[in-house]
Amino acid sequence: QVQLVESGGGLVQPGGSLRLSCAASGGIFRFNSMDWYRQAPGKERELVATITRTGNTNYADSVKGRFTISRDNAKNTVYLQMNSLKPEDTAVYYCDAKGIRLYNKLDWGQGTQVIVSS
Repeated sequence: QVQLVESGGGLVQPGGSLRLSCAASGGIFRFNSMDWYRQAPGKERELVATITRTGNTNYADSVKGRFTISRDNAKNTVYLQMNSLKPEDTAVYYCDAKGIRLYNKLDWGQGTQVIVSS
C-alpha cells in the first residue's frame, strides 16, 4: 500500500534543467516531511533537500541557489526543480517520507537517474 515513486530523470547537458517528481501513496504524505536524496556512483547516499508539512525547506550547500523542493498536497507529490546542472549532480535520486526509506521500512527501489554530461 505504501509507495514512493520517482520520475523525471534523464540525460542533460551541463547548465540544463530537470524537474523530478515523487508520487506518494498509502497515507504517508499529508502530515510528513519529504526529502530528496541522491547517490553518485561509488559514493554514499546524501541528503539533498527537505520540505516540511507546512512548506519550510532546507538544502545541501552543494545545491543551494540551483535546486528548489516543493510539494503539492492535493496530488500527494513532491518535486525537485534542478537548474544550472553540473556534472557532479550526476546521481540516482530518491525521495523519502519521514525516514521510511532511511530506516528500512520501505525499500529504496530504483530511484530516478540523472546524468549531466556533454
